[in-house]
Amino acid sequence: MQARFICLLAGFSSAATCAVAGGVERGPNSVAILFEEGNYAEVTLGYGSPDVSGTAFGGASGNMLGSYLTYSLGIKQSLSDKLDFAIIMNEPIGADVDYAAGTGYALAGTTANLQAAAITGLLRYKMPSNISVYGGLRAEQAKGDVTIIAPLVGIPFYNLATDRQMAWGYLVGAAWEKPEIAARVALTYVSPITHTLQSVENGNPTGSFETEVPQSLNLEFQTGIAADTLLFGSVRWQDWSAFDISPAAYTFLVGSPLVSYQSDRISYSLGIGRKFSDTWSGAVTLGYEPSNGDVTGNLGPVDGYKSIGLAASYTHDNIKITGGVSYYKVGDAVTNIGASFTDNSAVAAGVRVGVSF
Repeated sequence: MQARFICLLAGFSSAATCAVAGGVERGPNSVAILFEEGNYAEVTLGYGSPDVSGTAFGGASGNMLGSYLTYSLGIKQSLSDKLDFAIIMNEPIGADVDYAAGTGYALAGTTANLQAAAITGLLRYKMPSNISVYGGLRAEQAKGDVTIIAPLVGIPFYNLATDRQMAWGYLVGAAWEKPEIAARVALTYVSPITHTLQSVENGNPTGSFETEVPQSLNLEFQTGIAADTLLFGSVRWQDWSAFDISPAAYTFLVGSPLVSYQSDRISYSLGIGRKFSDTWSGAVTLGYEPSNGDVTGNLGPVDGYKSIGLAASYTHDNIKITGGVSYYKVGDAVTNIGASFTDNSAVAAGVRVGVSF
């Protein structure tokens, strides 16, 4: 039971997430692959489709967050009975903003794109009493571009493009397990990563600026609660108040950051999984990120969410396939130009294929 449900939990939690979570996060840094038995490899494909729109100065924005695809690749190798190694590639953050032109909205024609890719190397050491410790290094590349057209708020045209730059971080954690009841608690700290990006603003090089992908703390847990039934969940804190994009010319022109967040975010998830047969398992999950009432930026006008998701896992020989879909009710938000974003939602789906060898 344990191996099948660990796959179900890992597959659902990262294959069906959505960019309405705090900040610009797309792929939480889960270490679930470290707890797969033996040697194991997996590939995950995810799809997010937000529907987020607002009104300001009598104009309606239409949906301003684009749909997107994301991926994750991972391989785990048992080096000995006490030592495991894993490599994970994913897209930890991202953004696709497009305020359609011709709508009469105050930001019509404004676009933004943020891209990132990361590779993480991990080692896990098993200690006595079912305790293990793990850690590793992360290398992350990031770049972005923004075009702002907002004459009603004093910005007739602004453009930013950055280079692609790599920076380093790390993660450390510890876990406790009780295999006979499929119990596990894992606490993971992920360090901040500071990128120094060269900027070109309105066609002119303007030097460099720093932006920090913030630190996070993630508590993941699971336990059997009855025969063939698993309770699982997570609590995740991320230091989004440290995230700031302040290129020189924009900051001089406007007097404030291009992107920033007033508060950190804490998100919660809870689910129940059930084994139906030797090959099929299923799960239902609930997610919650509290709204905090902060005034938001115009490139991410969301404030918390509530979600519900369904997942199914199929196991045949050494192959495990997990699929999931989630629906998000997005929290209402007011932006710094007074725009009101209400009654918004998102759908996310994903599939993971894992192979033991």
